[in-house]
Amino acid sequence: MFGLIGHSTSFEDARRKAMELGYDHIAKGDLDVWCSAPPQLVEHVNITNPSGKSIEGAYIDSCFVPEMLSRFKTARRKVLNAMELAQKKGINITALGGFTSIIFENFNLLSNQQVRNTTLEWERFTTGNTHTAWVIARQLEINAPLIGIDLKQAKVAVVGATGDIGSAVCRWLSNRTGVGELLLVARQKQPLVELQKDLGGGRILSLEEALPEADAVVWVASMPRTLEINSSKLRQPCLMIDGGYPKNLDEKFSGEGLHVLKGGIVEFFHDIGWNMMALAEMEKPQRQMFACFAEAMLLEFENCHTNFSWGRNNITLEKMDFIGEASVRNGFTTLNLRSFLQAAVA
Repeated sequence: MFGLIGHSTSFEDARRKAMELGYDHIAKGDLDVWCSAPPQLVEHVNITNPSGKSIEGAYIDSCFVPEMLSRFKTARRKVLNAMELAQKKGINITALGGFTSIIFENFNLLSNQQVRNTTLEWERFTTGNTHTAWVIARQLEINAPLIGIDLKQAKVAVVGATGDIGSAVCRWLSNRTGVGELLLVARQKQPLVELQKDLGGGRILSLEEALPEADAVVWVASMPRTLEINSSKLRQPCLMIDGGYPKNLDEKFSGEGLHVLKGGIVEFFHDIGWNMMALAEMEKPQRQMFACFAEAMLLEFENCHTNFSWGRNNITLEKMDFIGEASVRNGFTTLNLRSFLQAAVA
């Protein structure tokens, strides 16, 4: 059995969804009430892959909302309590979605293995970052040529290059895709220098320097709210893959020749019959999901019950190969620029 731990995109959205699910006592409460609300297992689902193998899964809402990020102890407790619930339900492998994986990594939850009388078994959980990194890399490889970008000659900027997903994408693009030049962007200089050394190449630039040079931008960091970029200074065509959370690049970037694609999203080969992805406002909520969630499903399909994606900068090319092959084999495809893909097929 696989599990997915997620949350709503905002407090108001959470209250509305709670009312729809019948949790009126929580829905009517203020943020302090939500801070004390326990996680809820809100849905069970059965999924069958193309070969006919069926697996069972469950969605757990952590009752966390982004407005709680400034409350360190609350955010930490929300994620740990949701993980405890997943383990108590006997779930083999559970993916941490949205901000829950970010909280787990940035707040060092590995030092909090004991939750009341439960000792968390780390092998039951995965961040899903390996599958997310593979999907983002493949989205670039598939979609860039559709709009006239030759990756062998292109400059590709990775914003958030030193993060877990960003560094994995950089390794893939450098060793497997073979892009013309990698532009490495992150907040801290020293980790960038170390990544550049590990890759054996790549050019370190600021965000303001990288964007006008890039033919494609892989964005796997939170976008600064104060960011102001003149879209007319960007290259045409330019592909931007929004691999961050929340996915809001299209609110900042628009214009002739600029294509923004939601990164790290996959689509299953048939409708699943669940409600959980409607909470994430997917275009096709019966088929589409975050790649990190899909990683838990893939590990269950493959009988690989382990913390496949764990810690920081532990994603290898071999792991990306494994999860990518499993993704294709079990009926998943990457989200693509549909109008261009349909035209290319026709």
